[in-house]
Amino acid sequence: MRSKRAHPLGLFLLFSLILWFSKSDAGSLGVYWGQNAGEGNLSRTCKTGLFRIVNIAFLSTFGNGSQPLMNLAGHCSPSSNGCQRVGRDIRYCQKRGIKVMLSIGGGSKNYSLSSQDDARNVADYIWNQFLGGKSKKRPFGRAIMDGVDFDIEGGELHYAALAYRLHDHYATSNKKLYLNASPHCQFQNNLLHGALSTDLFDHVWVQFYNNPQCEFSSNDPSGFKSAWSQWTTSINAAKFFVGLPASHAAARTGFVPPHALINQLLPIVRSPKYGGVVLWDSFHDLLSGYSRKIRIKV
Repeated sequence: MRSKRAHPLGLFLLFSLILWFSKSDAGSLGVYWGQNAGEGNLSRTCKTGLFRIVNIAFLSTFGNGSQPLMNLAGHCSPSSNGCQRVGRDIRYCQKRGIKVMLSIGGGSKNYSLSSQDDARNVADYIWNQFLGGKSKKRPFGRAIMDGVDFDIEGGELHYAALAYRLHDHYATSNKKLYLNASPHCQFQNNLLHGALSTDLFDHVWVQFYNNPQCEFSSNDPSGFKSAWSQWTTSINAAKFFVGLPASHAAARTGFVPPHALINQLLPIVRSPKYGGVVLWDSFHDLLSGYSRKIRIKV
């Protein structure tokens, strides 16, 4: 029986297909954890091996004379010293090479900074309770988190002062600590513009959801392209991430199907400044399997 020789065009197409899928990985994946007890323990999220960054959400009350409070939505109560398990899980995740950040702010808007001194006091609290400082009662015990994520949904005054003070504390640490931010994708009049203009932030994961004017659309990605370009050319940060909901149910708008992300969105954002994708949130990702679908490697 005569053997068939591979056609050169067929080999070219096969090589092109392999090359395409080898480039379709979404980069480093991050996820928010802490706002739904149904997502399971933090260690469960880290054991998946899918994420390089986990943001613990949220330190939702701080500033203006208020007692800072964590809201972990049913996981544990930091005020009653009941979050030591989370502290052990943080150390477990870190041993696996995963960076675990404290996310401050969130949608509750039970926070504000009344002055630069107020901002510095909040920074001192964060340093002593969650990072390299010392306190008799640390919510997560001996665990030292890897940095702070600014997820600020209301009020813009004095967050630059908060960033500067945290940066001063970071300079005293032997451990690399990160300053990250998750601004909404609308660049103009952004609440974090002042803080991000300090050039102190390592990573910026821009929220491309619940903001229809700059979300990704397969039919017309021009708004997304414009916003991404503005962020990556106007703000000085090491890496920029695309913030997305992990399912339709995770946000009002902005969900991007995995095939659209791989085939249409990633070619737009790939550059030396591109870091990956950060998902809201672990619970919805657990239900949808979104992170597995976009983490394609050959």
